[in-house]
Amino acid sequence: MYQDFHAVNRWTRQNLHCSYQALIVAIATRHADAVDIKFLVDGRPVWVALPHSAWKQYKNQTGRVITDPLAVQIAGHFLKTALESGEGVDRDIYSLTVEQTLAHLDAVVANAEPALTIKD
Repeated sequence: MYQDFHAVNRWTRQNLHCSYQALIVAIATRHADAVDIKFLVDGRPVWVALPHSAWKQYKNQTGRVITDPLAVQIAGHFLKTALESGEGVDRDIYSLTVEQTLAHLDAVVANAEPALTIKD
């Protein structure tokens, strides 16, 4: 769904090709309590940082875990939404809150097939 997708920039109407490239635990790279997910947006690197505390809160609320593939979907859903709404189009990194992360998770799950990577 959101590993390789297109989004239309709200302001320029340019069709942007977005593709997932990497998932990195940010503690090691920038001393942040987050998971950084890298996309290429028309060849330009853009990072979406999801806070680690979202994993714990989701597990406590549902008993389920956020897998790496699901984290990529969450970040991709956010990125597509941000680009199409015009929110910080030229940014290199987006840092989500726990609430934003869980809201995008809910949106991904609501649109996903039952076999998506949510595990008990």
